[in-house]
Amino acid sequence: CKFKEKEDAGASATAIAKFCKALPLESVVDVCGVLVEANVSSCTQTNVELQLQRLYVVSKSVQPLPFLMADAQRSEAEIEESQSTDRPFVRVLPDLRLDNRWLDIRVPANNAVLRVQAAVCRLFRDSLSQRGFVEIHTPKLISGESEGGAEVFRLDYFGTQASLAQSPQLYKQMAISADLPGVFEIGPVFRAENSNTNRHLCEFTGLDLEMPIGWHYNEVIQVIHETLSSAFQKLEQECATELSAVRKMYPSEAPKVPGPEEPPCVLHWEEAMQMLSKKDPMADLSTEEEKQLGALVKEKFGYDLFFLDRYPSAVRPFYTMPSSTRPEYSNSYDVIFCGQEIGSGAQRCHDPELLEARCAELGVPTGPLQAYIESFRHGVPPHGGVGLGLERIVQLYLGLDNIRKAAMFTRDPARLSP
Repeated sequence: CKFKEKEDAGASATAIAKFCKALPLESVVDVCGVLVEANVSSCTQTNVELQLQRLYVVSKSVQPLPFLMADAQRSEAEIEESQSTDRPFVRVLPDLRLDNRWLDIRVPANNAVLRVQAAVCRLFRDSLSQRGFVEIHTPKLISGESEGGAEVFRLDYFGTQASLAQSPQLYKQMAISADLPGVFEIGPVFRAENSNTNRHLCEFTGLDLEMPIGWHYNEVIQVIHETLSSAFQKLEQECATELSAVRKMYPSEAPKVPGPEEPPCVLHWEEAMQMLSKKDPMADLSTEEEKQLGALVKEKFGYDLFFLDRYPSAVRPFYTMPSSTRPEYSNSYDVIFCGQEIGSGAQRCHDPELLEARCAELGVPTGPLQAYIESFRHGVPPHGGVGLGLERIVQLYLGLDNIRKAAMFTRDPARLSP
């Protein structure tokens, strides 16, 4: 469609308006025109407009659409407020959004969520690369179980039983044995847990790091703290437009996090048990106890991000180093953010005999782990690390009520498509 000259008394403008009105919503078009100064309201650009000269239809959308963008981009507050009027707004249900996720991501806020997710990955990568860490890519088809406790997806591997990796845990430790100065990976993680909650996925993106330890595992906590706090600080600076779009539809405030130049907020297990008045101080935390502890720490220290360390050895994976003075406790920690765990870490067992003893104690078969254990028999420094969940970090940072809003395409116990 093309405008004629101005001398046509407006006929061309009428023709193109009619042509555009007939186009199905969400069609893709190319437009050519002249950018001029203007005073425009109700648009993202308020001081310029495009004076149209030509328009080409690249791709027509098939109608009817599963839902309208106007309905999909309203906040929950707007929808609730409209229910008492004579023209209540339509609520686009979560499953309909997920069934048509490519359309749902066109919503400005949801599009911005994925841009924030990409920024978190970039900032994580940049921070560790600047420290001299090496990015690695580990196998996702493995013969054993990386975590030893969580359920795994099993499959046939040319007549041999294999599983999808629950984490890059074993291989990032072997990378330290390979004399790499510190490693990190951003990659898929698989958990066959039948958890239909707003915080669990069967496939998510892991942000993992592993590093040698000089004197104490607090060195690892410090690196994690600086990496996360620096990333959160830079998100506010570099993603202001995206954060504004998200917070318009999903209202929230930026979490309170100590700066990278400040010490990390570390809470020891014994102190946490006292704060919670927990009856069994050696039992793992429940989801509700995590939330309660997060609220108590926020009230006492003023932060949404903290480390809970010295977990009981009995509730940690087989590769976790027990405390040298109190072996019933371990040199391990969880990263708690906005009242939820976003990652677990520890100093690892780098002594093969101790590692085999831990496996025997917890009933973990060592057959599939022989190469992993063998890698520690040829000299390896003490080391530790952490595994973080990208989607959960994004969910909590943006105050989203469901982790599925932070995943591009959801994989949970009820969803394998799209």
